[in-house]
Amino acid sequence: MTEVQDLQSDESIRTAMQLIDRGLGDISERQLVSTSEVADLLLDVRSVLAKLDAEVHIN
Repeated sequence: MTEVQDLQSDESIRTAMQLIDRGLGDISERQLVSTSEVADLLLDVRSVLAKLDAEVHIN
């Protein structure tokens, strides 16, 4: 049971990171949002997810 949850967690983290990476690319082309603020937020979230992803692989 735990193994299935870990695999789902792992996949969810990777999916979230892919969405954030794609969003960072899209935001840089928009002129109506403060790209630096949104990019900072997305980078912070991605950093947290990357740390969680590393912990999942260790455990």
